Amino acid sequence: QVQLVESGGGLVQAGGSLRLSCAASERTFSSYVMGWFRQAPGKGREFVTAISWNGRIYYADSVKGRFTISRDNAKNTVYLQMNSLKPEDTAVYYCGAASALVIPTTPDDYPYWGQGTQVTVSS
Repeated sequence: QVQLVESGGGLVQAGGSLRLSCAASERTFSSYVMGWFRQAPGKGREFVTAISWNGRIYYADSVKGRFTISRDNAKNTVYLQMNSLKPEDTAVYYCGAASALVIPTTPDDYPYWGQGTQVTVSS
């Protein structure tokens, strides 16, 4: 059972930056695909980005060039650096873990989730 804990959310003005962290309890963290999703009020959970065990990365078009995912396997932590934030980035951000050979982009493919962290971008 993988336990995930997100942190780093908050309120920021448009154009600002935030860095989210997701700490995992699992000793085999390095073997998991780690993904970030977000869910705005009244909408479904949306793929943002994910990183595989060997550093392969995939971004949603809406965040390319603004968001950067990274992982520190020694610390069992994955990060999401968010720059040039827009009001439409406002959502609860979740990290998920999946044991997969390819990067999944749908929430159903991630069996483990954190509790989420709120990101609010004001205009």
